[in-house]
Amino acid sequence: MTEQHTDDTDTEPQSIEADGGVATGAAEKHRETEYLESEVNLLKPSTPFMRDHLRVVWTGFVAWFLIVFGPVTLTYLAPEAMTTAMPVIGFPLHYFLVAIGAPGGAVLLSVWYARRRDRLDEKYGIDHSGPIDTDSETATAVADGGDDE
Repeated sequence: MTEQHTDDTDTEPQSIEADGGVATGAAEKHRETEYLESEVNLLKPSTPFMRDHLRVVWTGFVAWFLIVFGPVTLTYLAPEAMTTAMPVIGFPLHYFLVAIGAPGGAVLLSVWYARRRDRLDEKYGIDHSGPIDTDSETATAVADGGDDE
């Protein structure tokens, strides 16, 4: 896609080509980045993938914090509302939220994280389906600590 522009001082039209949205070279840098070799810094991630992944991790951490400590904090702040018996099962609300809500919330957070991570992997072209090279010199040791047998 080219556009023809003329400058007031120049009589020849100039051709301007679209850069495809990669004027800064970010897409090319992403393709050339070795994510496993990049420095990991929680305060300043070095790659776009790490920034997006860190956003998912922190969002999940905040949700986990609210799920785990929310009922306990509410019980401290409003004990009469949280300790009244629920009409259906007869247990106090705080007991139900801690006994059922926290483990259920952990399962839901696990599913949420797995789906978000899959979307990130797809967005950045990370493929986990390839074979693992176990014959190379840099392969990790076997689980029992060695392979002398």
